[in-house]
Formats: sequence, C-alpha cells, structure tokens
Amino acid sequence: MDWNTAFSLVNAAVLPGWALLVFLPKSKLTAAIVHSLLYPVLLGSVYAAGMIAAFAFGQSSGGVDFTSIEGVQAIFAHPNGVIIGWTHYLVFDLFVGAWIGRDAIREKLPHLAVAPCLIGAFMVGPLGLLAYILLRLMLRKKISLTE
Repeated sequence: MDWNTAFSLVNAAVLPGWALLVFLPKSKLTAAIVHSLLYPVLLGSVYAAGMIAAFAFGQSSGGVDFTSIEGVQAIFAHPNGVIIGWTHYLVFDLFVGAWIGRDAIREKLPHLAVAPCLIGAFMVGPLGLLAYILLRLMLRKKISLTE
C-alpha cells in the first residue's frame, strides 16, 4: 500500500464516527461505535504499527526528537511520520467529539446548537471544543474542571 492510500484510509476511518455523532447522537449504534473503545483501539493500532515501522524498520527521518522544533519537524519529513501524526490528531479529536456528544446529552443541550461544535471539533479540534465550552456558558450551564 502506498502512503497516499494509507493516509486516505485513516481519514476515511473516522468519517462514520463523526457522522454518527452529528446525525444520530442518541443512537445505540453511536453508543456502540463511537462511545466504545472501538476507535481508540482501531486507530491506536494504526498508530502503533506506524511507530513500530519508524523505529524497527527505519521508516522515519533522521534527527527526530521531541525536545526541539527541528526534531519535531523531522518527524513529519517522512510520509510515515505524517500518517502517525495525523492518526494522533484524528483519534484524539474524535475522542473529544465523543465527549462533547456525551456531555451535551447529559446536559440536555439542543443538538442543533451542539452539531456545529462537533463539526468544529472534527475540522479544527481545539476550536470546536472551545466553541462547545462557550455554548455551555451561553446556555447558563455550569462548567466544571472535573467531569
């Protein structure tokens, strides 16, 4: 499989999860797929395979480290590093989206108001989460530093 195909498959893998969160937030299917460990395990396995390939089979650039901007840039100089990094973003953004979905249901927020926040979390991760927190504040729902 070439790198473009791998990248496309990882991208496509999260689309059903996001569609379920946006269009069927209270469905048993959404609970079974998005609010389970399915996505973290599936995408975590892709991430792990990429990391193993980087360290054991040399599918990475030289100079990789997490202590300098140059070292982090080196991670993304190899297609495998891009896929690893992108998978990292996708799994955590979906995890945050799933939390937004569960929290909105718990707080009985109107889904039409929450859906743009979910789309924001999908497209620009932290901004979608921030939008959701602001939505909760605007609707006079309490915000806590703990769940």
